Amino acid sequence: MRDLLPDLRSRCAAGTPLALATVVAVHGSAPRDPGAVMAVDAEGVVLGSVSGGCVESDVYEVAREVLAGSGPRVVAYGISDDEAFGAGLTCGGTIEVLVRAYASEAELADLAALLDPIAADVPVAEATVLSGEAETGARLVVRATGVHGTLGSEGLDAAVTDDARGLLEQGLTGVQWYGAHGQRRMAEVSVFVRTYAPPPRMLVFGAIDHAAATARIGSFLGYRVTVCDARPAFATRERFPTADEVVRAWPHDYLEATEVDARTVICVLTHDPKFDVPLLIAALRTPAAYIGVMGSRRTHHDRLARLRTAGVDEAHLSRLASPVGLDLGARTPEETAVSIAAEIIQHRWGGTGRPLGELTGAIHHGGPRL
Repeated sequence: MRDLLPDLRSRCAAGTPLALATVVAVHGSAPRDPGAVMAVDAEGVVLGSVSGGCVESDVYEVAREVLAGSGPRVVAYGISDDEAFGAGLTCGGTIEVLVRAYASEAELADLAALLDPIAADVPVAEATVLSGEAETGARLVVRATGVHGTLGSEGLDAAVTDDARGLLEQGLTGVQWYGAHGQRRMAEVSVFVRTYAPPPRMLVFGAIDHAAATARIGSFLGYRVTVCDARPAFATRERFPTADEVVRAWPHDYLEATEVDARTVICVLTHDPKFDVPLLIAALRTPAAYIGVMGSRRTHHDRLARLRTAGVDEAHLSRLASPVGLDLGARTPEETAVSIAAEIIQHRWGGTGRPLGELTGAIHHGGPRL
């Protein structure tokens, strides 16, 4: 949804009808996770994707029907059949896609009530009825400060609001089941809850060429990137145009004063003890998901000795990913940035880091670990 924000918001502002197709469930292997979105506007323009190309043509036709007034519905796509002409997934999995229209002024305003907080990086959740004893497509937008819309009953709204806020706190998305009036432990109504938390942070310390490449790939991966260095001549906006912010400060001072949560990744690229040691002591006190540290093996061993002397125990030292990155044979700053990004992705999803051609079994792992 974030990738489509400018286009969707402009259509809402212009009053242009559109249909949204959202992946609400995945069974087995599938190209896109729940929450992936494809939009089709009244002029037939397509934005986004729900399967990377496998079933988009069929979803497009469903979206056009929904825009024409057929009503919201959930459609399922499974493994493709070589003997059939219907759409299917070649990967062997199954996806379920909710398709609903936003055509009237009120419906577009309802959509804007979701898009506006996402654009402002305000945590928000969207709950949509999929099936059962409630109207398919009914929506509830949930924020910390209130709700917008209804699922059809006060009890159901209350139960889903509580659960949506809990899922939002954990950054989780998925289908929940309720009784028709919000009763727990019942399965009369299925509700898809999609959460939108602000982008995770990437903190890059050390204003060097490798930092510029790492900032670029961090932005590409959807992180809010901050580059920090104490040297005014190096920590400049001109050198880091893709970073969301460039900070001139001693790294450990900045880290101790800024917000770090369990989704934050920290990349220490300074490889200078006077910066590294106090910075890493501060970093190891945070709940950061990943702490990668640049340097040779000799530099890393020397760094570990300095940290042990400073009182850091082995359990904390084991959190450091150093030398930083996966073994890709990287040489250039850009290649090194790819190596760092690959390690961050591996940590997030629990991958092996080995070539997929050498492995068997499912390609996609379970939910994120970070």
